[in-house]
Amino acid sequence: MLSILYIDDHLIAINKPAGMLVHRSKIDAREKVFALQTLRDQIGEHVYSIHRLDKPTSGVLLFARNPEIAGKVAGDFASRKVRKTYVAVVRGWTPEVDTIDYPLKPIFDRMTDGRTRQPKPPQNAETSFRTMATCEIPSPVGRYSSARYSLVEIEPKTGRKNQIRRHFKHIFHPIVGDRKFGDGAHNTFFKENFHVDRLLLAATSLELTHPATSVALRIECEHGFRPSMMSDLGFG
Repeated sequence: MLSILYIDDHLIAINKPAGMLVHRSKIDAREKVFALQTLRDQIGEHVYSIHRLDKPTSGVLLFARNPEIAGKVAGDFASRKVRKTYVAVVRGWTPEVDTIDYPLKPIFDRMTDGRTRQPKPPQNAETSFRTMATCEIPSPVGRYSSARYSLVEIEPKTGRKNQIRRHFKHIFHPIVGDRKFGDGAHNTFFKENFHVDRLLLAATSLELTHPATSVALRIECEHGFRPSMMSDLGFG
């Protein structure tokens, strides 16, 4: 059963588990469980997708309970009126505060984007972050004698595909557990030592103007990372 973070007559938000697709996709045709269909069955009514989270990302996922509201809030996402916050564990020690301003080329998939004209020029992409904590573990990983990690709070200003994961790869601080853009040696280290085999990226809050009442709305959840791992890293 999905954890419901917020519900009213117009909106419903869940804490999406890592590894769950938002909806059916040709890219992952073997998957049988999806957030949209699971929530529909759980509450006994249709829900409407507003935005998405990558399959391996957990956290706040917002749906509408009618198509008109879905369109309105989706427009707010597109016009950058919704503030999104994430938490991640990344390789290395990151700056205290920084902004990654690096254009990203659109990512296309042959199965779902077959009619899209390629190539397209890079699109502007901006991600701000602050470092919440750092640690160093006296264990050799890859070519280093010890392993350094940072716990970061992230605020993407734009919404490009895989933006956060690609941006942190670009600054040489890939997110731990990222099989596509990450560092395999560190992913293996976390799996073997902390029994963690997931992307350590979670959407922890959404801030928006309610589409029906015009009142400011904040929906949040915990990052959900394994407590024993966080304790071992000294992140609390």
